[in-house]
Amino acid sequence: MSMSMSLPTTEELESESLTDQMKNIQISERENANHTDNEDDNDTDTDTEDAMKIPILRRALEATASSKKIQDIAPICVLVVGMAGSGKTTLMSTLQRSLAVPDEDDKGDDGSNNDEDPKDNDNDNDGDEPNKKNKNKVDDDKNEDEEKGGGDGNEELNQEQEEEEGERKPVGYCLNLDPATKLVPFGASIDIRDTVDYKEVMKQHKLGPNGAIMTSLNLFSTKFDQVISILDNRAYSYPPTTNSTTSTSTTASTPAPTKALDYILVDTPGQIEAFTWSASGSIITSALASSFPTILAFVVDTPRCATSLNTFMSNMLYACSMFYRTRLPLVVVFNKCDVVSGDVCMEWMEDYETFQTAMDDFMASDNCGYYASLSRSLSLVLDEFYQTLHRVAVSAATGDGVEEFWEVVQKAAGDFEEDYVGDLKCRVEEQKMKRKALAKDSMNRLQKDVDEQNDIDDDDDDA
Repeated sequence: MSMSMSLPTTEELESESLTDQMKNIQISERENANHTDNEDDNDTDTDTEDAMKIPILRRALEATASSKKIQDIAPICVLVVGMAGSGKTTLMSTLQRSLAVPDEDDKGDDGSNNDEDPKDNDNDNDGDEPNKKNKNKVDDDKNEDEEKGGGDGNEELNQEQEEEEGERKPVGYCLNLDPATKLVPFGASIDIRDTVDYKEVMKQHKLGPNGAIMTSLNLFSTKFDQVISILDNRAYSYPPTTNSTTSTSTTASTPAPTKALDYILVDTPGQIEAFTWSASGSIITSALASSFPTILAFVVDTPRCATSLNTFMSNMLYACSMFYRTRLPLVVVFNKCDVVSGDVCMEWMEDYETFQTAMDDFMASDNCGYYASLSRSLSLVLDEFYQTLHRVAVSAATGDGVEEFWEVVQKAAGDFEEDYVGDLKCRVEEQKMKRKALAKDSMNRLQKDVDEQNDIDDDDDDA
């Protein structure tokens, strides 16, 4: 018996070929979809990793997770800037007196005394014996009073209240970045003069005063990562690690660190342009802002501003330039309010019509011509800029307005979290997109080279 077999026609072969191609395309699409999902997951992980690399973004995530603000878990860094004669250094001294000294401030990271000269330590040790004797004597007198039933209950209550008030007092840590100053009226835990010799810089590099200040800041900024490490160790206290032993394994639980400092005060050179417009100033400012919530406190000489509208406008323009250069929240501090009230200048910032009235009186008393019209035009431009500025009037000599200053600093720290941190996240995302675009472009060029090489190989085979 003969068997006949029918061969597939050309149309059937083409149909089967198309069917296979469609199946392959569907499989490829599913694989690409899975690959895209994996890339999205990897991108999310990469975003988290990028955020964890920058300390301020990591703390922002921790604050969001615990429903807190950044300033609740990290100290606020206040960069005090001001022109010579504004009372900036005196204000630093007054601000430090309003803060408590951190515990064990004289100990280094390894428990040793790194902030003081060993010779000073020897001198201090020589006086330890009399201090111990006096302390023992006081303890003996206290024990005798307790045995006799002495001691006033009101005095003990007052002492406990003072201790409680002392615990509620904010804790501060001070830095001095002015290499040319001879006297620092506040206790600087970190002083640039201990690292860089200003006079030796002038002598070796044959520089003038301003050039030596900038060079000293440049030298100090090369090691500023060590300063950030010291501040990180001081700013947080780490509870002791507790080990929980089980029958199978031993696990160590690490409690979250708590904030040990409330404020970090940084005094800058009186030659304000040497810090705000130099590369070292940008490095120091960016390093602090990437680790702690940071604000600028611009100290203004109130009597000079109140007597001359041109001086007032010059200070406002300087504040505007610093604000846009650093992108940090700015607090305008009208100092010397015990001489002239700062309410006058703050009213000029808040009420445009009041400033125009003062400008009319100023032009009538002193015919300034072009400068008066320029100030009037600038006031119209800066009126919107004033809405973003924080302002406060203080007196570094009497201490008036210091409490209001800390309240304004807290508000400015809130702006740092909203504006600077959000802008930093956008910049990180922008850098990430640039890296992805470069990688994609490299892959496209590689694929193009491979296709060209395949075409050449095909032509050789055909030949």
